[in-house]
Amino acid sequence: MFGSGHLGAADYSTWEVYGGDPGNSKYSSLRQINRGNVSRLVPVWSYASAKGAELFSSSELQLNPIIVDGVLFGRNPLHEVFAIDAATGKELWTFDPFASKAGLLGSYMRGLSFWRDGDEQRLFFNASQSMYALDARSGKLIDSFGKGGKVDLRQGLGREPEKISVYSPSPGVIFEDLIILGSAVTEGEGAAPGDIRAYDVRSGELVWTFHTIPHPGEFGHHTWPENAWRSAGGANAWAGMSVDTERGVVYAPTGSPAPDFDGSGRPGANLFGNTVLALDARSGKRLWHYQAVHHDIWDRDLSSAPSLVSVNKDGKTIDAVAQPSKQGVLYLLDRDSGEPIFPIAEVSVPPSQVPGENAWPTQPRVTLPEPFTRQAFTPDQITDINPQAAAHVRELYEASQAFAYMRPVGLQPTILFPGFYGGANWGGGAFDPGSGSFFINATETAHRVSISPLEIPAGDKPGFGGFVYRKHCAGCHGLEFEGFYPYAPPLSGVSERSGKAEARQIIVQGRGRMMPFGHLPPHEREAVIEYIFRADREGRSSPAEPPAGTGTETETVYLFNGYVDFLDDRGYPANKPPWGTLTAIDLNTGKRRWQVPLGEYRELSAEGLPPTGTLNYGGPIVTAGGLVFIAASSDGKLRAFDTDDGAVLWEYQLPAAGYSTPATYRIGGRQYLVVVCSGGKLGTPSGDQYVAFALPPVNGRDE
Repeated sequence: MFGSGHLGAADYSTWEVYGGDPGNSKYSSLRQINRGNVSRLVPVWSYASAKGAELFSSSELQLNPIIVDGVLFGRNPLHEVFAIDAATGKELWTFDPFASKAGLLGSYMRGLSFWRDGDEQRLFFNASQSMYALDARSGKLIDSFGKGGKVDLRQGLGREPEKISVYSPSPGVIFEDLIILGSAVTEGEGAAPGDIRAYDVRSGELVWTFHTIPHPGEFGHHTWPENAWRSAGGANAWAGMSVDTERGVVYAPTGSPAPDFDGSGRPGANLFGNTVLALDARSGKRLWHYQAVHHDIWDRDLSSAPSLVSVNKDGKTIDAVAQPSKQGVLYLLDRDSGEPIFPIAEVSVPPSQVPGENAWPTQPRVTLPEPFTRQAFTPDQITDINPQAAAHVRELYEASQAFAYMRPVGLQPTILFPGFYGGANWGGGAFDPGSGSFFINATETAHRVSISPLEIPAGDKPGFGGFVYRKHCAGCHGLEFEGFYPYAPPLSGVSERSGKAEARQIIVQGRGRMMPFGHLPPHEREAVIEYIFRADREGRSSPAEPPAGTGTETETVYLFNGYVDFLDDRGYPANKPPWGTLTAIDLNTGKRRWQVPLGEYRELSAEGLPPTGTLNYGGPIVTAGGLVFIAASSDGKLRAFDTDDGAVLWEYQLPAAGYSTPATYRIGGRQYLVVVCSGGKLGTPSGDQYVAFALPPVNGRDE
């Protein structure tokens, strides 16, 4: 059922690569399903990938499946890999990398990588701290790859492997006989460095490494403290990459340095954090870079793989990189030089209120292409869904710092807009080469966050459980143990539902989205466990309150108070709708063509409000049939939009929300559309189904 030969330049009629093609365009030249007939699209098969097994409450299966010669390769929420007949959904094989599901890392799996040479075909996927290689025909481990079929991604980073956490949620990209990938790491002190690495697809041997925190003698080393390369972390390419197979260049976006909100220990611009990198795919040599955020203290990761596009400007065709961002803007850069296609101004931004912080005085500000979200939260943007909501939000708004572009999180509540979810998130956008249009979904909600001082016993930081909690745990689990939905569960009641031994295991090994914190010294682990259980039993959760008998000599540290959504009195976003959008941008002019809400809250529609859009996760695809297909919204619908005007031409209620990116392919003259329905986010139930759609035959024949 498989062909032969290397995966080379993009074939827009197949879906053999995550994102549709090596350039991550998410475009298909198939047109059997088109504007005129999409309303007749029907489900033709479904596959329950977990086969009835109990699912995690937040499975976050964000997968864009790949289809090779009639076979669909995917994952299920339990980390298993499978192959099914892409025309019928019939299972061909499954592979389970784990004997036990306890403590699994990275439930947010996004895809697989496929490589072939002649009759040899391999699949690569990441699970927990390892990269695996399977025979694509049989689903068996390839023992000659790495050690017994896998490579430990913690190795080779210059740190003690057992004390760092590394996982790669996005699949690696294939170039010739290399697989190139980044990683996800923890976001606090002690995080692993975000090195980008290339491995031999046959042996699993490391071929090259690019240090995103430059070592002595490397470009960018001067933008960090002298010895930061030994201990600093982050600046990692967790969101995926794109490859220009003709140029032999890999384009990698990176995230923020760690800790996310404390730059006091890393003065400087901090290259290559928050940067689009162009690297020689054969050697890892830096060709150019563009830093979107200097000295990030906002967690403004470049959160999706870029799309390789072509732009017609001033009578010339320019090959470019289109990089979406959480800030709701698109960085459009020349593919050869890294120069912006449209000028990007460097503007002054407010200083930090936090003593010791080294906020950078200027930041890039994109005006073209036009932003795909609002760029300011001014008083006129306060929600207007009803008077009570508006009054509640206005009171909080007026107690916050005045909104300003890239204002550092301060001691007074600070409004971050767009918030931590984006703008754009990991789903990225889709590019139609025929029209030059880029289609991007986005979330438009705010966070209201702050930093506060904490007095700790001088010289006794490690032994202070409340301090350790504030430093490493409160950002996600909350100052009052309330949790950060949907990422981190609340800790209130933890002393009744689990024991200290289980807590100790979770801290050391990690679970779900929580990476291991093996780098914490044992006495810090024990101090924070004792603190959490004691505070929970006593009915308080005030990490700033020191235990009795600590003495009076203290020192002051400044810590982030956690990811706090800015919401109205009923839990809806504080700003005016739309809260979720789909936007079309003409890359030739930089102008928006249209923008429409994406998703609806049915209870608000019942109150007479027009569709507000919802928070959304996942991405679009675009086809030559004039259609944009996207699920992503929390209402659990898959929709087809007209590329010309954004009109909804078809929609289908999925068995669980599709926080994923669809794929489309052709078998035997019939075009299929498939989407993963995993739910598990935004208050929606978890699921495991893959659902495929096609047009019904006409007079017994495909159209």
